[in-house]
Amino acid sequence: MNIAGLSNSLLAFLRHWIGLDRAIVYTVLARFWSVLAGLVTLFLIARFLSPSEQGYYYTFYSMVALQIVFELGFSFVILQLAAHERALLTFLPNGCAAGDQVALSRLASVLKKAVFWYSGAGLVMALVLMPAGIFFFQSHQSSGVHVQWQSPWSLLVVAAMLAFQIDPVFSFLEGCGFVAQVANRRMVQALLGSFLAWAAILSHHGLYSPAMVILGQVAVGLGFLLFSRHRHLLKQLLFRPSDENHVGWRSEIWPFQWRIAVSWICGYFIYQIFSPILFAYQGPIAAGKMGMSLNISAAIAAVALAWMNTKASPFGAMIARGEYKQLDKLFFRTLWQSTLMLCLGNAFFILCLLFAERSFPRLADRMLSPGVFALLLLGSIINHITTSEALYLRAHKQEPFMMQAVVSAILIGTLTFFLGKHYGANAVVYGLFAQGILFGLPSGIYIFLSKRRAWHKARTQTALSQSA
Repeated sequence: MNIAGLSNSLLAFLRHWIGLDRAIVYTVLARFWSVLAGLVTLFLIARFLSPSEQGYYYTFYSMVALQIVFELGFSFVILQLAAHERALLTFLPNGCAAGDQVALSRLASVLKKAVFWYSGAGLVMALVLMPAGIFFFQSHQSSGVHVQWQSPWSLLVVAAMLAFQIDPVFSFLEGCGFVAQVANRRMVQALLGSFLAWAAILSHHGLYSPAMVILGQVAVGLGFLLFSRHRHLLKQLLFRPSDENHVGWRSEIWPFQWRIAVSWICGYFIYQIFSPILFAYQGPIAAGKMGMSLNISAAIAAVALAWMNTKASPFGAMIARGEYKQLDKLFFRTLWQSTLMLCLGNAFFILCLLFAERSFPRLADRMLSPGVFALLLLGSIINHITTSEALYLRAHKQEPFMMQAVVSAILIGTLTFFLGKHYGANAVVYGLFAQGILFGLPSGIYIFLSKRRAWHKARTQTALSQSA
């Protein structure tokens, strides 16, 4: 076999068995870079930041993640609404859209509502987060620990407000089918953000690095939206009248969004509440260990989730066309591919952590112990399966996971508060894993199987009655 034939065979193997396509390649590269950059950042933090500053560093991220309260899950709603409308449209080489005029008007109304929502919500977010963060950090300063956090926190909030305006437009373009192009830009965002963050740490301004990461993302995002051919599509839709044929907020958006909003707000308590609670009751050092460990776990999980996230738009288009067999085939193949990648990534990191414990004890001491970390990574596999199931069902423009998210948030929030206050970070991880294995996984599987069966049966019966 010649080199060209061998290359084609390898590409075919990667596409079929590993599920790699252009969108996944860009997304995985961005997230692999995030993992690699995270390791570099980890070394730099251990070298240039004190254990207390490390606690502030990761608590910054957890605090600014409260922006989810102001976003209310609208970015995912935008993606799915756009995916369902673009199923009836074609996109021309110049970037503009053509086809069904009703679908085009509805797509335009989705973009306009997104711009309107995020412009107002971004300003409110900054006005709330800025004083809230100042109050939190002033109220929980440890005696004898002097960290200059005020200016870095202020810059971080401003950067988050700017990024808040760009992300929904990226979600809209993903819904329109430009998944690979957006993934490419996100990869460039990750590169620039990392370099700016490292420059801040190396120049002994480490607490500015979270803001620099986001400012790098903002710069790349603005460049993409202003100078790529997609600007023609955005301009076409923003200036297109859509009064007669529009996506109704009350009738179509809000019934879906409020459930997504509840789930996403609960997600804060499921994924982000740990560092602030440990910061408040165990001090910045404990918060720093937990924050770094969670950050690494999330980075590995994000690489695996790239396989599934890049399918959100195709899922929505398949559902709009009633292609359920193709939908299930793509979903289950992607699920086992992504879960396998996650298991391999987790196993590899545990080996690295064991090596670091022997050879770089100062670095390993900044994280949870290998045994507790392994339990955290096992929990990430449970979360991955549940998240994948939720993405599949949400592509139907429904949110059946809302109550499950509420119960999970109550359980995790309660366990984290009690265990974190009295027993520390290790106990929090034990509680998190117990909740996942006893409630999160079984309830998620039940919701997925029951809703999938009911919705597909109802759609099939409707199609048969219409054909008759």
